[in-house]
Amino acid sequence: MDSDIGPAGRRLPCPIVATTDLHSPEWDGLILVTDSTDNLTGPLEFLKAPLEQAKQFDDYVGKDVTLIGLTGLASRRLIYSPTGPVNRDYDDVRRYRDAADKGIKRALKAGCSTPLLVTPSGYPFKQAWLVSLLGAMQALYTPLEIREDVPERAQKLDRLGVWSEKEEPGIKGAQLSAGLESGRFVARDIGGSDPERMAAPRVADYVVHNFAHTVVQMKVYSDQAVLHRCYPLLSAVNRCSAGIDRHAARVLELEYVGEGPTDLTLFLVGKGVTYDTGGADIKAGGVMAGMHRDKCGAAAVAGFFQVLSVLRPKGMKAVGYMSMVRNSVGTDCYVSDEIITSRAGVRVRVGNTDAEGRMAMADVLCHARERALEEPNQTHLLTIATLTGHAVRAMGPAYSIILDNGPASKLKTAQKVQEAGDMMGDPFEVSTIRREDYDFIAGKSEYEDVLQANSQPSTSTARGHQYPAAFLIRASGLDKHGIDSKQPLPYSHIDIAGSSGPFPGVPTGAPVVALAAHFLLGRF
Repeated sequence: MDSDIGPAGRRLPCPIVATTDLHSPEWDGLILVTDSTDNLTGPLEFLKAPLEQAKQFDDYVGKDVTLIGLTGLASRRLIYSPTGPVNRDYDDVRRYRDAADKGIKRALKAGCSTPLLVTPSGYPFKQAWLVSLLGAMQALYTPLEIREDVPERAQKLDRLGVWSEKEEPGIKGAQLSAGLESGRFVARDIGGSDPERMAAPRVADYVVHNFAHTVVQMKVYSDQAVLHRCYPLLSAVNRCSAGIDRHAARVLELEYVGEGPTDLTLFLVGKGVTYDTGGADIKAGGVMAGMHRDKCGAAAVAGFFQVLSVLRPKGMKAVGYMSMVRNSVGTDCYVSDEIITSRAGVRVRVGNTDAEGRMAMADVLCHARERALEEPNQTHLLTIATLTGHAVRAMGPAYSIILDNGPASKLKTAQKVQEAGDMMGDPFEVSTIRREDYDFIAGKSEYEDVLQANSQPSTSTARGHQYPAAFLIRASGLDKHGIDSKQPLPYSHIDIAGSSGPFPGVPTGAPVVALAAHFLLGRF
């Protein structure tokens, strides 16, 4: 039996069809993702002999993706995409994601329009089936500008089948993966689109349209006087763009309330720098290209709320903020040495205008802090940002970094998010906020309370991805809510500069899947 998981309004690259039927003529290719042909048992047993036979004529079979003609299939095409070994110390579930990605791309080259993805048991990774499907859908994403400007290229497949031996687990798994992928889809649309297509006002238009008639409620703060009064640090970054209507800042507020008694309220703040010139401390030497991706943190917040709108977890509430601003350079841009008082009443000296992301988020984080104090249940605050080049230098280009404050550390939030990310192929590294980070951002004179940044790139600065978290805590007033406080507030900062995706290339949608796996699974 088949179940279509792609109804109208869901953000997916193509309809997803869960099925138990390997032999239906509607499939024009079978994509097999596995680490070993020994997994081909039961209804998959018929695939083993032709694969072994193919290996006798082609040593490449089993080493990388290959296409084999097969008379035992209605489609007559078997695309075998092996994962390679999955049992070594350094192997993880991304082997399945990578193999599915290769398999889908080979199926497209073969002319398939309705392939069937088959992933047998993924020992030792219990989510191998789901991660394989997510990998396939990532390969099928088409950028927003292509969908709008070249509609004949909007969809790469007519539909994608996904096989499961049993009907109910297959349908539930496909529904879950569709919910997660729809979140990554929205995050890619916002994060990957160019600085004019996704300038702040047009991001607002996209998000308002996306969540119209859903369970997610929205507010858009666009009045520049209101932004100046409520978010003075963001407003400083916005100053050079405020007079240009198509570039003027927006703060987007999203809210979701699930059914039933609420035991958790999340507050997410995302950096949405639509283009980062560096400002007065301009990005010189050809390093400005790709800076339209500096909005991937805010894009991830929108993506997380898309997951909420589809999966509708119970017993929780979430409030999201997208700090959308352009860091332009010109006669009215903010400059180093300025002292600006934050919403929390903290005097901030600007040390580097290219550290605009923390400026865009700090006052909005303060707003979230104020609301969190009013909540009667457990709360958790998060910031998500492509914040520092140091994150990439320290951990590499594939990993998000999470840092906890004291109350979050007591909950072991970073370790739990890392575990969820490892399970789902959305990996994290854990870092720590130390006393040296607070010392670094402490005011250097009686003029200021805190220093926003030094004058060097983060990649040239010791603890270049850690100390910005200390700044966010101090500038937002969260330092008053540590483990020594009567009102402790758990807070985690996530730097996705490495994990957000390659440029040129397509954004990954990180860390939507890991956050959903940690905070949402078990609630729907």
